[in-house]
Amino acid sequence: MASAWWPCLILALLSGLAASGFPRSPSRPLGKRSLPEGVVNGIEVYSTKISCKVTSRFAHNVVTTRAVNRADTAKEVSFDVELPKTAFITNFTLTIDGVTYPGNVKEKEVAKKQYEKAVSQGKTAGLVKASGRKLEKFTVSVNVAAGSKVTFELTYEELLKRHKGKYEMYLKVQPKQLVKHFEIEADIFEPQGISTLDAEASFITNDLLGSALTKSFSGRKGRVSFKPSMDQQRSCPTCTDSLLNGDFIITYDVNRESPANVQIVNGYFVHFFAPQGLPVVPKNVVFVIDVSGSMHGRKMEQTKDALLKILEDVKEDDYLNFILFSGDVTTWKDTLVQATPENIEEARTFVKNIDDQGMTNINDGLLRGISMLNKAREEHSVPERSTSIVIMLTDGDPNVGESRPEKIQENVRNAIGGKFPLYNLGFGNNLNYNFLESMALENHGLARRIYEDSDANLQLQGFYEEVANPLLTGVEVEYPENAIQDLTQSAYQHFYDGSEIVVAGRLLDEDMNNFKADVKGHGAINDLTFTEEVDMKEMEKALKEQDYIFGNYIERLWAYLTIEQLLEKRKNAHGEEKENLTAQALDLSLKYHFVTPLTSMVVTKPEDNEDQTAIADKPGEASYQPPQTPYYYVDGDPHFIIQVPQRDDAICFNVDEDPGTVLRLIQDPITGLTVNGQIIGEKGGNSDSKTRKTYFGKLGIASAHMDFRMEVTPEKITLWSGAAQSTFSWLDTVTVTQDGLSVTINRKKNMVVSFGDGVTFVVILHQVWKKHPVHQDFLGFYVVDSHRMSAQTHGLLGQFFHPFDFKVSDIHPGSDPTKPDATMVVKNHRLTVTRGSQKDYRKDASVGTKVACWFVHNNGQGLIDGVHSDYIVPNLF
Repeated sequence: MASAWWPCLILALLSGLAASGFPRSPSRPLGKRSLPEGVVNGIEVYSTKISCKVTSRFAHNVVTTRAVNRADTAKEVSFDVELPKTAFITNFTLTIDGVTYPGNVKEKEVAKKQYEKAVSQGKTAGLVKASGRKLEKFTVSVNVAAGSKVTFELTYEELLKRHKGKYEMYLKVQPKQLVKHFEIEADIFEPQGISTLDAEASFITNDLLGSALTKSFSGRKGRVSFKPSMDQQRSCPTCTDSLLNGDFIITYDVNRESPANVQIVNGYFVHFFAPQGLPVVPKNVVFVIDVSGSMHGRKMEQTKDALLKILEDVKEDDYLNFILFSGDVTTWKDTLVQATPENIEEARTFVKNIDDQGMTNINDGLLRGISMLNKAREEHSVPERSTSIVIMLTDGDPNVGESRPEKIQENVRNAIGGKFPLYNLGFGNNLNYNFLESMALENHGLARRIYEDSDANLQLQGFYEEVANPLLTGVEVEYPENAIQDLTQSAYQHFYDGSEIVVAGRLLDEDMNNFKADVKGHGAINDLTFTEEVDMKEMEKALKEQDYIFGNYIERLWAYLTIEQLLEKRKNAHGEEKENLTAQALDLSLKYHFVTPLTSMVVTKPEDNEDQTAIADKPGEASYQPPQTPYYYVDGDPHFIIQVPQRDDAICFNVDEDPGTVLRLIQDPITGLTVNGQIIGEKGGNSDSKTRKTYFGKLGIASAHMDFRMEVTPEKITLWSGAAQSTFSWLDTVTVTQDGLSVTINRKKNMVVSFGDGVTFVVILHQVWKKHPVHQDFLGFYVVDSHRMSAQTHGLLGQFFHPFDFKVSDIHPGSDPTKPDATMVVKNHRLTVTRGSQKDYRKDASVGTKVACWFVHNNGQGLIDGVHSDYIVPNLF
C-alpha cells in the first residue's frame, strides 16, 4: 500500500517545502512533519467532486469525496453533504480499500426494524437532519485503518423549479480543509436552448472567482466549472484553512420563442408551459395578519416594514384590505378598496400604527377576510376579470375562539369553496406548520415558513413578489383523449409571471406520429388557448443529441413529480384514500430508488470487525423544528437533566448543597419570570456530604409582570395575586385561570403551570411512606415548554434554554465497568464525563422512565456558567 502513494507524497512534500522557502535538499531526512499539505488530524481529503447533469430542468447530482488516512492509527473520517430539501437522495456508496458498501432504499417500516436492532446494540446513527432554510444535511462517518483509502459517493435528483424567471441550482460548499483536487462541474442540456447562464459563490470575491470559474453556453448546451487550486482555496496566502465555505449558485433560463415545449422519450412525456408578455390580471388581496402579543418587538416591526414595501408594489388596478386578528378581529376598511394613490397613502398610515396585543384567533381572522372577498365578487364591486387571493401571516397556534385545527380547516374550506387560493406564512418556529400547510394545500395555495432572522421582512416581500403578477387564471392542460395515462396535475388556479407549469405523463401508444397539447386559461382581457403540436419523428431526431442526457430522465422526472404530488395530496387525505395515495407513492419511491418521507436508505458500514447500520431518512419542512421539544428538569437527589435535541442526547449534573439553601433555577429579565427552589435533607439530618441525599422541598414561581407568586411544597400550594392569597392542597383536582396564566392541580400527582402560549412548567409530587425513618416527600420540577422565554434567561436550568451543542469523543472504560467515561467539549471547556442514566417521572411519579445522559462531575463545573454557588439566592422570592 505504502509504495503506491509514497512517490506522490514526496513530490507534494518537496514542492511544499520549496514554496515555504526551504532549500530543495533530497538528502534532508523525512521526519514526522513530512505529510502533504491539507492533512488534518491525520486525514488527507485528496479529492472532492460535485458533478451535476441537468436535462430539461431535471438535475442529477453526484458528490464524490476521496480520502486517505495518513496517520499510523485508525481514524474516523466524516462525509457531510448539504442538499436541497426539494431533492430526493437516490444512492449512496462507501468504498474502503476497494470494498464497496452500497445503500439500499427500503420501506421506512422495514428499515426501522433493521435500524432498531442496531440501536439496541448501541451502534448506529441517523444520517439526515433538516439544516437551515433550504437544505438538509447528510452525514456519515466511518473508521478507516492506518494507510487505508475511503471513497464516499452520494447521488441525489430534483426537478428545478422556475422562480422569478430563473432555474436555480443551490450547492453548499464546505470542505473544512484544503483539498488537492476540488471541483464543481455542471453540464446543462435544454432542448429549448439556453438564454442565460450564471454562477456565483457567496464565499469568494469575483476577481478571485474569475480564474477558478469558467462558464459558457451556446444553443442547447451550457457548462459551469469551478476548480480552485489549493492556493486559491486558502483563507489567506499563508493560511492552511479553506475559505470555501458557503453557497455556490448556478442560475439559468431557456429560450421562450414559444410559450410551451413538449418532450417525449421512451414513452414518457413532459410539457413545460410559461407564456410571456401577457398583461397582468388585476387581483383582490386580503392580508390577514396576526397581531397577538407574541408578535411583539422585532417580528411586528419586520411585518410592518414588509407590508409598507408591498404597498409600493401594489398596482392601481388591484383591490386590497387588511384584517388584523388577536383575541378579536379588526379591519382597516369594511370592504375591499381600490389601490388608488390616496388609498395607498391611507393604508401606509394604518400599517405604521399596527400594534400587538392579546391572543390568537386565526379562525375569525380568516373567515372575515374570505367573506369580504366573496361579498366583493357577489356585489360586482371588483373587476369581473380579476382574481382573489388571501395571504395570512401568523406566528403561533390558535388559542382563542375556535381553536381546533380540523374545525378551522373545515370552516375555511367551506367558506372559500375552491374559488381562490389561500397562502399561509408561518413566522418562526413555534407553530403547527403541518396545520398551516394542510389548510393552504386544500385551498389550492401553499405554506411557506418565514424564518425568524434579520431578513424576515425580505422573505415576506419575496413571497409577495412571487404571487404579485398573475398572467392567467383557471389554467387547464388538455391532451388527446385515450392517448395518455398516469398524468400529473394538469389544472392550476393561477399562472404567475416568472414561474412555470410542468405536466408529465405516459403515452398509451408509443407509435403515435404526432402529439397535440392545449393549454387554456383566462387572461386579463380575454380567454386564451395555447396549442403545441409535436412531430414524433422530428423529436426523435432532435433527441439524438443526448450525449450527456442520463437515459430515462423524462421517466425519472415524471416519477419525481408524481411522488411529490401524491405526498402533497396525502397530507389532507384520510382512511382508504390516504392508504391508496401512500401505497402509490411508496411503490414509485422504491421502484425509482428515491429516499422520500415513505422510504429510508439503509447504509451498512464496517465498524470494529462488525457491520454497523445507519439510516438516511427525509425530514419534512415541519421537522425544521427540533426533532422533539427540548426539555429541562431537576428531580430526585437534585439531578439536573438538560436534553439536547440536535444531539438526540442529554447531559446531567448534580448540585450538592446544604439543606435550607435556595438555588435560582430560572430568571428571565424580559418576561419577568423567576423560579427558585429550596433544598431539604433527610429526616434526622445526615451531615456527611458523601452519603447524604438532598432534594427540592419547596419551589417559588413568580411573574413580576403579573404581580403573581406561587409557593409549592409537598403539603400545599399557595398563590398570591397582588395581595390576594388562595391555598390549595394536593388532594384537590382544580384549574385556576387568570389573564395569560393557568394552574392545574392533578390530585396527588402533579401540577401544570402555563404562562400564555409558550411557557409551561410541571411540578411532580413524590410521596414516600409517612413512617419512613430517613426519606421525606419532595418535588420534581420540569420545563416542558420554554420557547417564549427570552434569550437573556439564566439560572441553573434557564441558561440552557438557548441552543447549545456539545461533542463527545474518546469513549473508554471508566472506574465502573457499566459506565464508560468520555471527553466532552462543551461551552469551550474540555471535560471528563461518565455515561449514566436518570429518571424522568412525568408519566409515573413512582417508577419513572430511564433517560440516558452524560454526567458532568463537580456540581456541573465547566458546563454551567460560573460555579454552582453563584446561583445561591437568599430566599424563595
